[in-house]
Amino acid sequence: MPKSRFFLLFLLFSTVALNSAVGQKVKYKDIYALLNTKQYEQAEPFLKAYLKENTDNSNAYLFMGTIYQEKITNDDILIQTDRAIQHMDSAILFYDKTLKLLTDKELRKNKEYYESYNKRDLSTGEFGVKLDYVQFDLEKRISGLKEQIDKIKMVKYYFTLTENLYKKSQDLFLTVQEAYPGYREMYLRADENTIKKLSALSQRFDSCVKAFANYKTSLSNYGKNKYNQRWDLRNIENFKSDGREMTDFYKNEMLIWNYKSFADESLAIIEKDVMPVQENLVKFDMEINKLKARLEADSVSVKSDLAKLTQGMLGDQLKKFDPSPMPIDVFALKIADLEYKSVLIENKKAHASDDLGVRLQAVKDEIRQLNHADSAAQKLSARNLDDDIINYQQFVNNTFTKGDILKSYVHSVKEHISKEKDKKTAELAFRTESMNWLINGADSIPLFTDHVKANNKFRPLVVTADKFTSGIMFTDSVSGSGYLYSITPSHKPDIKVSFPIDKANMREKRLSDVSAYSISDPNAQIFFSLIYVKRKDKAGKYPTTVAKIYRSDGLSWSNNFALDFIPSEINFIPDTGELIVKGDNGITARIDKNGKLITTN
Repeated sequence: MPKSRFFLLFLLFSTVALNSAVGQKVKYKDIYALLNTKQYEQAEPFLKAYLKENTDNSNAYLFMGTIYQEKITNDDILIQTDRAIQHMDSAILFYDKTLKLLTDKELRKNKEYYESYNKRDLSTGEFGVKLDYVQFDLEKRISGLKEQIDKIKMVKYYFTLTENLYKKSQDLFLTVQEAYPGYREMYLRADENTIKKLSALSQRFDSCVKAFANYKTSLSNYGKNKYNQRWDLRNIENFKSDGREMTDFYKNEMLIWNYKSFADESLAIIEKDVMPVQENLVKFDMEINKLKARLEADSVSVKSDLAKLTQGMLGDQLKKFDPSPMPIDVFALKIADLEYKSVLIENKKAHASDDLGVRLQAVKDEIRQLNHADSAAQKLSARNLDDDIINYQQFVNNTFTKGDILKSYVHSVKEHISKEKDKKTAELAFRTESMNWLINGADSIPLFTDHVKANNKFRPLVVTADKFTSGIMFTDSVSGSGYLYSITPSHKPDIKVSFPIDKANMREKRLSDVSAYSISDPNAQIFFSLIYVKRKDKAGKYPTTVAKIYRSDGLSWSNNFALDFIPSEINFIPDTGELIVKGDNGITARIDKNGKLITTN
């Protein structure tokens, strides 16, 4: 503490103590020593005590007003607003009392107390204190304090309004946030109440922004203070975690969630994207149902119509806010089911055809379409339909009446497709097996060379797909004859020829040593079947049977030969009618058109 200040306090305390001891009042001049050096905090209790006893000292009231005005500088205008206003009111009160008591006589009598108002008189050039100087200053102080009260009230009003509007905005946002698991659900489940809340949130936050702007203006008008708040405005990115943190409005740096941006963007998506798409979903379903009714009423395929309709699918629009839209899966199942039924209608002629290959391909096409429908059914049934029904309530209500009917539809279609798959899979197995056989009356001729059962009298040696087959037919373990059957689309041969073979060497028990070649002319009118034994006979030859067959006349001839080589290839020469038999060792045999071996080399 400075020595001068200490001395003043010591002097004052000593004076007060002495006066109290002798029963005397505190003298104003003793207090003035502190007031004049602006030791207001120390002087205040003495001044208050003095004024309780002395109500006619205008200068004491002046300094009491000054003390209260000085207190205002330490008041927090936001936290201690009421106290600051009280201090201002008190200062005004004491200044007003000063004005009422102040006279020229008072100034002349106590001019040393008003030295701060000592000024040069421009008319006389002399220094002095005039009543109008002091009155003007006090009136100016009172006017300034009254204006300051209005300003601080305005600052507090807009500050409180900003804070309250932000809290209300946050509370409204939280009701929206807590109502939905995420953005997708909010967009899809939005109703009139949601739209009202989002609209109110946008307006409320907008009012908050305006209130804050007015607060900043009023704060600037108020004058010097410690506050300079700035907004760190952040967008709502994570629907479930952002926007929950409350800000401290007394801090200069404030985290502010941009609820208006969230509300405006959400409203735009709901009103411009979601709602129109939801209406179009119902319309799209109606178009599918029209095609279904047409298929059922007229028994006609609607595949081409479905292809055109699917070009207008709404998947891309929906996927803006729902990566896996339930209605699209419903449409996929309905369309796949109609495509399968259309394929059944288209395949009626194929199933009535004698061409077994056509029938087989028809079943394959149907199974392929069934697999597509089954995938659609599996995907839809694997969804959380309970949530989907809530998300797409409008669609469900308009297309299935209620959620339970949608669930029942998915289950029934899935069961139907499963049964159809079982039926068509069995049919596919039957059709596939049928392709392995020729049917000739009561006989079934295998069109495969491996794993032919021993009890089957037909033992194919050559199968040329979709053309002919040749082999040996055994009526018993000893007797056998060669055969050549044409392979027709119906698998009912139109060429059915049997011919004698070398029975002595081509027995059933030696069948593992027997092989064959078959060939036809380019027009499929002349056929040759060559059956040979890969093991030499007693004469060191290879027993061989060659048969010539005409489509129109049947068997022309069948001769047995003993070749010096194992045949590896046969070729027909249409110009000469000869059959060329080649061996791996380069030896060639020529058989003329009448079945005579004419040369060997």
